[in-house]
Amino acid sequence: MKRQTNILEYLDNIVKIYPERIAYANESTELSFQTVYDNARAIGSFLHDEGKYKEPVVVFMKKHPDMIVAFLGVVYAGCYYVPIDEEMPKHRIELIFQNLNPGSVICDDTTIESVKNLKFDGAAYRYNDIIKHPVNEAALNEIRDKSIDTDPIYIVFTSGSTGKPKGVVACHRSVIDYIETLTEVLEISENTVFGNQTPLYVDACLKEIYPTLKYGAKTYLIPKELFMFPIKLVEFLNQYKINTICWVVPALTLISGLGVLDKVVPQYLHTIAFGSEVFPIKQFNIWRKALPNARFINLYGPTEATGMSCYYVVDREFALDEAIPIGRPFRNTEILLLGEDNKPVKQGEQGEICIRGTSLTLGYYNDFERTAEVFVQNPLNTMYPEFIYRTGDIGKINERGELMFVSRKDYQIKHMGHRIELGEIEMVVNQMEGIQSAACIFDDDKKKIILYYVGEASKADVVNFCKEKLPRYMIPNFVEKLDVMPLTMNGKINRLALKERYLNRG
Repeated sequence: MKRQTNILEYLDNIVKIYPERIAYANESTELSFQTVYDNARAIGSFLHDEGKYKEPVVVFMKKHPDMIVAFLGVVYAGCYYVPIDEEMPKHRIELIFQNLNPGSVICDDTTIESVKNLKFDGAAYRYNDIIKHPVNEAALNEIRDKSIDTDPIYIVFTSGSTGKPKGVVACHRSVIDYIETLTEVLEISENTVFGNQTPLYVDACLKEIYPTLKYGAKTYLIPKELFMFPIKLVEFLNQYKINTICWVVPALTLISGLGVLDKVVPQYLHTIAFGSEVFPIKQFNIWRKALPNARFINLYGPTEATGMSCYYVVDREFALDEAIPIGRPFRNTEILLLGEDNKPVKQGEQGEICIRGTSLTLGYYNDFERTAEVFVQNPLNTMYPEFIYRTGDIGKINERGELMFVSRKDYQIKHMGHRIELGEIEMVVNQMEGIQSAACIFDDDKKKIILYYVGEASKADVVNFCKEKLPRYMIPNFVEKLDVMPLTMNGKINRLALKERYLNRG
């Protein structure tokens, strides 16, 4: 069997088997595999005929099945796609354009005016125009013949701690290895119906885009506004018979925390993968009770290691004060837990989670300095060059040999002479009745622990609960209730936004 070296081989193969099956859809549009194939090849041919090759192409469109086709079209051209969305702040988009200076942007009727207002020297192309371009078979074959599996296919911009976005460059090899293991773990087949929750400008959407092409599955893009109306959201899952979701934890706790599962159950769901944040056991148990026969899978991994690097299929009960493991690494990936001396820690001891293997991306686009800070020589290998990625996450191996996520390095604080994990405080508060989600930050100047939470519980009740359950030095000094928890684009709790809120409070 020929070794796969290009993600487009998924589409090339599946269009011969299921040409008329629906691949990607939303509530108003359905695209068959044949349509995806034809339109993507037309886009690839157009870009080639425009002289585009081995360069970034921005795809600036609303979230729509056509946007996925544009991604694939860019790859057919031998280029790499950069997804942008109007919900991203204008300043952020401008910074990304400054970094890229793109030669071409694919847009739709909703984004064409925004593109005209951006400063760049390249050309803007309308999606509906370029899909009519004749397919240049000879050019596409030549591009494929010259391509190798370490060629880039996308750049996804993540938030940098300095406020300057970092463009993570991924290649065919890392995505193929990721998808091959992910689809085995999730048990994907041609009968899988995905419900996509994440934006298309983050790497999380890989979980639906490429398995759909590999197996002839189907992906529905769920309208973002439904996540403000959880009952309607579950009704959408039932209407389209969605059976597999890969969601960020806050999207799941939104449903369980508001008691929605007592009123309506997603009756077709049999596979629930989750990530981005620690799933509070109280909320997780609500889901498990509602769907006792479903498989629940915890996924962990940074964008810099192509989506997800570890998985754990939940196979037992957990106490409220426990955390669900992140389990074991994907195939062709190794997790190193390194102490401050750069040596492996012993079982039960905490160390920084470092990743080696083909899952590593190529680094940050046009930013060798920040790449060199975290993509570093493996300190356990002094014989030849070998990169590992330092995640900045702290983990440990439990007594069952499972990898546990403990905290972010920057969530560990020193307070009243004690080293504290802010995640421990969050875990305790998340056990309380009437709490949907909780997040802690630390005021380093005034040495204060700040707790924000979403839920029905009163502030006084939360404070009293903390006094009962936590040692004195871990009790938050400031507690505030929020209507919604701010999230990053990747679906993690946005602690920078919480810090800004705290500093700017009246």
